Amino acid sequence: MSTGTLLAIIIPVAVVLVVLAAGAVLVQRRRHLRERFGPEYERTVEDAGGRLKAERDLSARERRHDALEIRPLPGSVRDRYTRDWENVQGEFVDRPEDAVQDADILVASLMRERGYPTEGLEQRLKDLSVEHGRTLEHYRAAHDVNQLSMKHEATTEQLRGAMVHYRALFDELLSDGGQARHARA
Repeated sequence: MSTGTLLAIIIPVAVVLVVLAAGAVLVQRRRHLRERFGPEYERTVEDAGGRLKAERDLSARERRHDALEIRPLPGSVRDRYTRDWENVQGEFVDRPEDAVQDADILVASLMRERGYPTEGLEQRLKDLSVEHGRTLEHYRAAHDVNQLSMKHEATTEQLRGAMVHYRALFDELLSDGGQARHARA
């Protein structure tokens, strides 16, 4: 066989192998992002208008998150937050709008204590999505009701639901929220 014939066979085979390897890497990366971000993956795909753009955004979120110093809470701090949450819940009976606003403030404080930046809602959502993608919809729903509450437009049932939603994220942030698991991986 001539050199030209060998090259005509080897080059296309090599190209096919490279394309297959690249495809396998993309599939593995997509699987990783879906598992890590949970429901936030599909939400981001929809918002971005496509998978590639969404996956670039999610990867950027991961890089930003990896640069943050997210830390677990010492037991005494966790106990203080637990007491603070109980006080906020107790406040709900007499002043539900105030309780929802206080729950929002308490969740933001807990985020700061853990090491999350809290500079704006969209950035908070992106930062939280990396480790808390499965409970992030709770935070969005609670925040929406809090906005209604500030205009005195939320019903008592909506306010009660907001407290339940805040509690879901609060509980996850109060625990290690999966951070220790990912730090070891």
